Amino acid sequence: MEHRALSRLAAPAVAALLALTTACTGETVQGRPGASGLRDPYFPKAGNGGYQVEHYALDLDYDPADGELHGKAVITARAEQGLSSFNLDLSGLKVESVSVQGEGARYNRTGNELTVRPAEDLKKGEVFRTEVEYGGKPKALVDADGSKEGWITTEGGAVAVGEPVGSMTWFPGNHHPSDKATYDITLTVPHGYEAVSNGELRSRTEGADGRTEFAWQSREPMASYLATAVVGPYKVTTGRTASGIALYNAVTPEQAVASAGELARLPEMVEWGSGRFGAYPFGTAGAIVLPAETLGYALETQTKPVFPGAPVEEGLLLHELAHQWFGNSVSPKSWKDMWLNEGFATYAEWLWDEDHDGPTAQERFEAFLAGDTDVDLAADSDWDAFPPASPPGPEHISGNPVYYRGAMVLHRIRQEVGDEKFFALLRGWAADHRYGNASTADFTAYAQEQTGHDLKKVWDVWLYGKARPK
Repeated sequence: MEHRALSRLAAPAVAALLALTTACTGETVQGRPGASGLRDPYFPKAGNGGYQVEHYALDLDYDPADGELHGKAVITARAEQGLSSFNLDLSGLKVESVSVQGEGARYNRTGNELTVRPAEDLKKGEVFRTEVEYGGKPKALVDADGSKEGWITTEGGAVAVGEPVGSMTWFPGNHHPSDKATYDITLTVPHGYEAVSNGELRSRTEGADGRTEFAWQSREPMASYLATAVVGPYKVTTGRTASGIALYNAVTPEQAVASAGELARLPEMVEWGSGRFGAYPFGTAGAIVLPAETLGYALETQTKPVFPGAPVEEGLLLHELAHQWFGNSVSPKSWKDMWLNEGFATYAEWLWDEDHDGPTAQERFEAFLAGDTDVDLAADSDWDAFPPASPPGPEHISGNPVYYRGAMVLHRIRQEVGDEKFFALLRGWAADHRYGNASTADFTAYAQEQTGHDLKKVWDVWLYGKARPK
């Protein structure tokens, strides 16, 4: 627009226009609403735009007797644009108050979206604190594949698991794996109960009111779907690996004997993984064994994977441990990249067996091609139903091709580049993307750059090809 035309605009219109066009001068820019979803290919409403969370401080009080959860979430985030409002994901639970930068904020609920309007617009780059007080009886969600997630009551307690979006059932946040943050999670429960979460137990305080406070801290970034809170009459054991990694296992008493043998191998597995994939990425490791039939699956919750009762099968224990490198430290940019979690953890199982007098990875690979269940019971599964980098819908992001064909992609790389370059690639990928996020495109580019090999045929046939690979 020419200057003389601008001069004919009414003064209020000029002022409004200038307020929106001063970004290049460094002046304050009028805020705008943050997006209510990140347009993930499978979960478009998951997460929120306009900010990145740096830290969650969750103060939770739970009573198994009535199932009531009362919480205060203090969320420290950085604005990535000027914000007149922003959203948090929260399912169920009643919001009692919201403040931003210490001032009361207006808010409203629509479905799982909590929209917050600060008293003053937030500037781009501003670090801001949002406090949300809330409570009620959390309810689990049912995934597209029919499994339960979120806050789930157990016999005498509860467990919170969050893949892919269940974490929003017990705390407000930016619930997408692309936004990782550090955590302090404090759980207060009646005397006689244990309360377990991610990271390190900083303190355990028994109050005169008949309640015990457990303060947990995760210093390394964590995707919200990997956060957990477990309450119940658990038996706790602690220890250290040979290299000094702290161990913390919590097992429901009736599962203690049946799970003891395999859990005793966890220190050995941590050391083995450190040798294969590089230094263990967190300060603590461990496991949580739930009452039988609480869940229909295990989950790689950060530093303390959750298992659905005992016995804990050796391969499953190794699989969830391998996720600490692949999925937890290096997390997916979107849910379309799940094979970077599951294919890598499945291949880690194959490598463990290869190193411990079991079938070699090559024998496993050939067994899947031949449907030989004598080598692997999953060899005649639908591992070839779709390409691992393109699941046909959200109900398939944990489908067999993501696990088994994903592992076969890695073995094809190994065949192409040889062991020396392949294992250097695994260690490099874990080290160079440590505590970050990565996509399939990031991996394919990295693999070709690091190995010096043209792997296009592997990608075209095994990773993206719709036909059954041969």
